[in-house]
Amino acid sequence: MEKRVIGIILTLLGIAGLIAAAFDFINTNGGVRNVKMIVVFGLLGIMFFVAGISLVRNTKDVIKNDERVS
Repeated sequence: MEKRVIGIILTLLGIAGLIAAAFDFINTNGGVRNVKMIVVFGLLGIMFFVAGISLVRNTKDVIKNDERVS
């Protein structure tokens, strides 16, 4: 269960990074600093998003003896 929570957090951070990159891309004037920020936010966003999605997808639910699945 803890791995799924970490996966969800990574996915949300990835989405935030991609939104920040898109926001900077829309509001840029073409400076070198802005291009670097867009690339960094975009790459980090993609890495976090893919890592989070794969962690959530590959984590299996474990049922303890005293729990019920609803």
